[in-house]
Amino acid sequence: MHEEEVWHLRKTRRSVRALMAGICFTLALGVPAATSNLKAEEQQQLASREGQTMDSDSLFAMIVQGNSYADYAAAHAEAAAPERELVIEAADYERIEGEGFRTVERLEGMDGAALLTGEQGQVEWKVSVPETGRYHISMLYYPVEGKSSGIVRSLLIDGEVPFEEAAYLQFDRIWDNEQSEVQRDNRGNELRPRQQENPGWREALFKDSEGYYEEPFQFYLTAGEHTLTLLSQREPMAIRQLKLFHQPQAAPYEEVRAADAAAGRQPTKGVRVVVQGEAATAKSSPTLYPQIERSSPAVYPYSPSETRVNTIGGYNWRLPGEWIEWEFEVPESGLYQIGFKVQQNFVRGIYSTRRLTIDGETPFREMERVPFRYASDYRTDVLGNDEPYLYYLEAGRHVLRLEATLGEFAELIRQVEESLYQLNAMYRKILMITGAAPDQFRDYRIEQQVPQLLETFAAESERLKVISAELRRLSGGSGDSEALLKTMYTQLDEMVDEPHTIPRRLGAYKANTGGLGTWLLTAREMPLEIDELYIVSPDQKLKKKGAGFWSGLRHELSTFAYSFFIDYNQIGNVASGDEERSITVWIGSGRDQANTLKAMIDDTFTPQTGISVNLKLVQMHTLLPATLAGQGPDVAMQIGNDIPVNYAMRSAVADLAQFSDFDEVAERFRPSAIVPYQYEDGVYALPETQTFNMLFYRKDIFNELGMSVPQTWEEISRLFAVLNKNQMSFGMPLVLQPQYPGENIPPNSLYASLLLQNGGQFYRDGGRASDLDSKIGIEAFKTWTELYTDYKLEREFDFANRFRTGEMPVGIADYTTYNQLTVFAPEIRGLWGFAPVPGTVQPDGSIDRSVPSGGSATVLMESAEDKDAAWEFMKWWTSDDVQVAYGREMESLMGAAARYPTANIRALDSLPWPVNDYDQLKRQFEWVKGVPEVPGGYFTGRHLLNAFYSVVVNSEDQFVVGIRVPGKKAEPRETIVEYVAFMHEEIRSKRREFGLPQ
Repeated sequence: MHEEEVWHLRKTRRSVRALMAGICFTLALGVPAATSNLKAEEQQQLASREGQTMDSDSLFAMIVQGNSYADYAAAHAEAAAPERELVIEAADYERIEGEGFRTVERLEGMDGAALLTGEQGQVEWKVSVPETGRYHISMLYYPVEGKSSGIVRSLLIDGEVPFEEAAYLQFDRIWDNEQSEVQRDNRGNELRPRQQENPGWREALFKDSEGYYEEPFQFYLTAGEHTLTLLSQREPMAIRQLKLFHQPQAAPYEEVRAADAAAGRQPTKGVRVVVQGEAATAKSSPTLYPQIERSSPAVYPYSPSETRVNTIGGYNWRLPGEWIEWEFEVPESGLYQIGFKVQQNFVRGIYSTRRLTIDGETPFREMERVPFRYASDYRTDVLGNDEPYLYYLEAGRHVLRLEATLGEFAELIRQVEESLYQLNAMYRKILMITGAAPDQFRDYRIEQQVPQLLETFAAESERLKVISAELRRLSGGSGDSEALLKTMYTQLDEMVDEPHTIPRRLGAYKANTGGLGTWLLTAREMPLEIDELYIVSPDQKLKKKGAGFWSGLRHELSTFAYSFFIDYNQIGNVASGDEERSITVWIGSGRDQANTLKAMIDDTFTPQTGISVNLKLVQMHTLLPATLAGQGPDVAMQIGNDIPVNYAMRSAVADLAQFSDFDEVAERFRPSAIVPYQYEDGVYALPETQTFNMLFYRKDIFNELGMSVPQTWEEISRLFAVLNKNQMSFGMPLVLQPQYPGENIPPNSLYASLLLQNGGQFYRDGGRASDLDSKIGIEAFKTWTELYTDYKLEREFDFANRFRTGEMPVGIADYTTYNQLTVFAPEIRGLWGFAPVPGTVQPDGSIDRSVPSGGSATVLMESAEDKDAAWEFMKWWTSDDVQVAYGREMESLMGAAARYPTANIRALDSLPWPVNDYDQLKRQFEWVKGVPEVPGGYFTGRHLLNAFYSVVVNSEDQFVVGIRVPGKKAEPRETIVEYVAFMHEEIRSKRREFGLPQ
């Protein structure tokens, strides 16, 4: 089946099955993905079981209807756990499909043959199971070079995903500091060590990547032959073997202690091993880099005036499954105590939990859940508290690992997530009857029209009460978490008791479920910052508290005094006056971004070119007054699309086309990215980022309502009818409002799409006049405003929140919204996707999906003394390798929410997007067009907005003394022509002012 045909599936049996197959497979990924447009034969290959096509309908139902691991485990709880070990050699596969699959002998020092698996495709093995029972599965793997992201696979047993969580198995890459010694800048400040991948062979059990289940998965297999299939979802990897076995649970401490006594193991004396937290030897994520702690004098090393790398973890180390390892050596065999100097001032009410292993083994069961409770400053936690635990260690080197887990809170958080999903589903059903603004005086009889409504509310209320009581027990008292749950279950009880009040409580209900979703995000976070680790003999005393009162006072006074002498806007090395070449660069983002950029400059740019860079973190609105005062930079980064041309008109920025290698540099970007920076015959900026719109949609709701992804605006019109019938809405790009007088407002992206898709343009005659009064421009404006006057679309809304609840199951938004939803809405993971925006059908039958682009740029100021040095920096910054490194570093630093929307074509290809999602992104990228900037062009967005409100707002009914008065409807054609006249006049005025041809 052709890809475009898949998008136009209808309700024939074959179409429904194809659509369901696409949905179920992307849901099985466990990550947000667009509907999979697999051809029929590809579906058969990927879902085959002994030559038969997988029943996609039953698989979809299994995942969506809650076939979780909890259900699966409960169903097979009585099955035995055989003490057997079955080893499957990866090279002895039954079948492979996809690129990048091949066997390699002695890969990275591993004896025997390993199987390299690509980023897409599948591998299948046959295994003969001698005894029915529950088996753990582990895999010996090597993380081959990829895009530096986590490796994701889906497991199928006999052609089926056994439970939802098995569709999203994650395998870590291994990271370490790039350099063994901490580097310093020329002001004495230590620099945060950059992270590099340090791959090695690792054996990992198949377990829940979200942390909701503490124990590794157990898979039920009957005696006989079975097929195991791994589907590649993200990143390549090498596999040496798979193992089916029973992983025994660690014994309780009392049993281990008794065994030590029986073996005659004695406590050591006089041994004190101190390991600095920042000296970790391996981490599961590059976000777990050593930290710079300046707020407390309790850490080591410490300086009140200079930065020191002295801790590790903190807020970066908060998600379940993330681990850090340290190596240490003890001089003699015997029993030791273990302690940590930590700071846990992140989580109140509940506590951060870690799993401790030594040399890959859990010493005893209590180490599965090591609690670190809240305290305002650093202190030393000796494991075991008043009666410290004793650990037997042989003389020599050992590896200690701490892994973040949800511990006792795992089941509670999972239950809250399930409850939230049920409550949101009920909210959507109520919304279908009452709408978003129910009539306060109407009795909707909600309890009769929504099946199982009151029963669901009562059940969820009881569930939240149980969770609340358990949270209170675990935390030892009431807290914010319990208060939020109490608010929710109290409202549910009230709605059960008084169902007629449900419509008027809908706003509060939505707010409470939103709060519950936010609680879910924070409750899963278990931050912990570590300064030092101690492995000591029992006779050694450890200081329990951190800094005392006088130390804290001295620290505060010292840092205050130094603030008068230290320029905190300077980042990293500062060029001295005797250096031959140096430039000043301004950046307007956060300090983390600036620190990362400066580290890259000092590591690569300055050594390669001999050009020093003074990087300053500033508010970019100061660029204009600084330039006028002659105090501006040589290069300004991360500026808006409107600035380069406006500065070029005033000869404040340099024409980059004058450089001989400009054409070569420009090939790094799509032509659309450069369009906004062209003026007359010059180009006045290099693109940094480029963004554009995509269509986001909820797969589960589309499936419920029998809808398919709209491809054209005609299909959007039909979709409106279905959404309106169910009291849902479509999210069009927001109608932006100026945040301060005179702010430049870009033309609305929805209007721009309608204009460009129909062959229109913003300006004619080389930018001398607006073209919005052309026939195409007028028709596009009429179509745009009718969406709001005829279909009553909303102009302002919080798309992420409404998309999450299902009120707005489809919308057009900037593609970076993907990053937000990935982190912001974990409860709908796998239930949404994005696709290219709807287009306009052309005479030849093709679909034009043109969208405008936005973004940011880097400019070279005309006042720069050494323009060649500044140009070298701009070339370096926008190069492929640097943009990839910066993008990966940002994602490593701040997670998937900070995925960098680089304008560099090849760099974007190298960022760690899930394969299916990036395919959708590339499809849309082919239709991205730039919007030119012209003298006086700032009136375009401003008066387009004025024209929009004249038509849309004036046509809305008004209330005068409680009486509805019909609005006076403005004619779109006349209105846009009237406002385009203002655009013409401003363009002519500016061209006269700057001596340009009229």
